[in-house]
Amino acid sequence: MVFKKLLGALGVGGPTVDTVLSTPVVRPGGLIEGQVHLTGGTQESKVNAITLDLVARVEIEHAEGEANGLAGFARHVVTGPFTLAAGEQRSLPFSFAAPYEIPVTELAGQHLHGMALGVRTEVDIAGARDKGDADPLGVEPLPVQRRLLEAFAALGFRFHGADLEAGRIHGTAQDLPFYQEIEYLAAPQYAGRFGALELTLITSAERVEVVLEFDRSGSDVINHHVVEHAAAEQDLTGLVDGWIQEALAKGSYGHGGGHGHGDGHGGHGFGGGLVAGAAVGAVGGLVVEEFMDEVVEEAFEDAFEEAFED
Repeated sequence: MVFKKLLGALGVGGPTVDTVLSTPVVRPGGLIEGQVHLTGGTQESKVNAITLDLVARVEIEHAEGEANGLAGFARHVVTGPFTLAAGEQRSLPFSFAAPYEIPVTELAGQHLHGMALGVRTEVDIAGARDKGDADPLGVEPLPVQRRLLEAFAALGFRFHGADLEAGRIHGTAQDLPFYQEIEYLAAPQYAGRFGALELTLITSAERVEVVLEFDRSGSDVINHHVVEHAAAEQDLTGLVDGWIQEALAKGSYGHGGGHGHGDGHGGHGFGGGLVAGAAVGAVGGLVVEEFMDEVVEEAFEDAFEEAFED
């Protein structure tokens, strides 16, 4: 997509940028590849740098309630300084690895409602930085992640929604300053024992940490488990059912307990102690842009709506 109007800060007749992803859908840890296409404007331009940011729609908690914003969580420099001649066309290839903790947005070819993730291009010309091109990025689960999600479906859980919460889950190896929650309505066989379940997968190159949070009357129950990637070779339905039965029997923390409860998670459990401002939220090093440039925001939202239209 070419958003010429997004480069307005670079001056009338300035360059245009179009970032094309050759990998519009990736897996955690996989390569994000493509090219940044630049077209020179009416005069020569001094390009200081072109940078790509992975950005996601993140929910933050603050004293006034909840707010949403775009948060950058991985950055890749495409190029350093060079001169772009008037009218010159230049294509710059890029390739960088997605974090293993990158949230999943796709399952069995279907978009997970509530997820918005993309690659944003920032062009720095003569000190005028413009966040020019925004392209949606899909993320499919790794084999072991897919097995876990399939297990919940096999047990009769109904997908309800997904979002990203700013903050950290205590007692885990979480690296990113936010985590994904996939919410399911309880399967029929658990009716009356809990109403809903929230699943978080914290993935690394070696393993997946599985955090389950059960919404029970009067209290929440949090359960923590670890699964190796090799587990993708087997059906995990029985294993997941065992986790659920164990958590409900104990009515308290399961394996690896000690996850923090706090007000920063909307009353649902982990992520305590979040600090966020009403206009700009800073949570554990994460800066959430709640009020972006209007043109950039509209273009980014339009791109998401087009790619993830139900």
